[in-house]
Amino acid sequence: MYGVLLNLSFLLNILLDLGITNYNNRNISQNHQLLRKYFANIVVLKFLLAGVYAIIVFAVAGILRYDSHRFYILAFLVFNQFLTSFTLYLRSNIAGMQMHTVNSLVSVLDRSLMIIFCAVLIWGNFSQQSFQIEWFVYAQTAAYAVTMLICFAIVLRKSRFPRFRYDRLFFMVVLRKSFPYALLVLLMSIYTRMDMVIIDRLLHANGEAQVGIYIHGFRMFDAAYQFALLFAVLLLPMFAKMISEKQRVNDLVRLSSLLLFIPSIALAIVCMFYREDLMFFMYYKDEVLMTPTLVSDLNASASLFGVIMFAFLGMAGTIIYGTLLTANGSLKELNITSGFAVLINLVLNFILVPKYMAFGAAISALCTQVFVGLSQYIIVARKFKLGFDPGLIFKVVVYIAGVFALGLGSTQIQADWFIRFVGVIAASVIFAMALNIIDLRAMFKLIRNGEEAAKV
Repeated sequence: MYGVLLNLSFLLNILLDLGITNYNNRNISQNHQLLRKYFANIVVLKFLLAGVYAIIVFAVAGILRYDSHRFYILAFLVFNQFLTSFTLYLRSNIAGMQMHTVNSLVSVLDRSLMIIFCAVLIWGNFSQQSFQIEWFVYAQTAAYAVTMLICFAIVLRKSRFPRFRYDRLFFMVVLRKSFPYALLVLLMSIYTRMDMVIIDRLLHANGEAQVGIYIHGFRMFDAAYQFALLFAVLLLPMFAKMISEKQRVNDLVRLSSLLLFIPSIALAIVCMFYREDLMFFMYYKDEVLMTPTLVSDLNASASLFGVIMFAFLGMAGTIIYGTLLTANGSLKELNITSGFAVLINLVLNFILVPKYMAFGAAISALCTQVFVGLSQYIIVARKFKLGFDPGLIFKVVVYIAGVFALGLGSTQIQADWFIRFVGVIAASVIFAMALNIIDLRAMFKLIRNGEEAAKV
């Protein structure tokens, strides 16, 4: 239930920002004196957007006929999304004023507080009840609220206590400039996060149970995505700078693609071979509580986990090629491909989920992500005239076959599964270096250049 409600709140949270944070970060970085004017206006706009967001989310919940308990938890999650969005906006001011140390500290404050609060709730022995999901939600609210208040105090002090005001003309200018980006984020959220909501609504008898199965398999995909986003952070300023200076981006596209795709291929293949071991390692905590139903659910999670990790290859394409198109200002093409992705995802989910349940949603996610990655690659190849390298393609094919052989061979070795799992990952890295696909010196150079471009 929590997974469904959290994803519903995620789906529409772009309404809380509409690209304002990025717009503000760029302008405050260039003109510190604008802080007081922008802060006085944008705070009012953020609260207005929060009202619109809450109304739309609760309207959707009403259409979905959620009960009072779901509405209660959803209210906290909606408030949490507002706190997070408002904190990100406040941090954009802190970053824009070049207060990097302060920004680094507040960026981890909410996570640190969550760890402390949850540790107390789990091990504090203040209640005889088992841990409740509502406690987790309350801990989130407290952590986000404390962080937001601290950030608000910092920015308020720097902005010299401005008078907050309603400026309709200013609102329209900001929203008009940020709308294409906001639409892109909304579409991406729909085709990435809608799966669980659809599972819950289509499977009336066991919707929540199937969502739980899906979440087990989806969690590592989501974690890998957070790591891949680091590439986007590095690449966006680099691509933007090269495009503005009319430099060729082909070499950087090739390097970044290999650095992200090669580990992703290895991860997907190895996770396929060790999907059951990984699922039981993550969720098998107490043999007494391991009922036949839970064992069956974990096996089902393992099956879809083996599929959904290959969807990460499509997501990797979006990270590289979508970032390049964003830097180029090609938001129209990105929104068109994302619109088709939403259509594909919805059609496949409505066809596959009733028959294959959570596994059908995994197949839908795979098809959607691969479509987006490939379509964006085709657009990039045409716009930037990317060449075709038969030698490189041959090496990649050899690498895929080699990693598959390593994974298959490791299953025949008599040793602990974790040792074999780590061994295959290590062997995959060595194999990539032997084929001269991954260049570590080039990777460190990419990181260094990304930091320099971001400063500029």
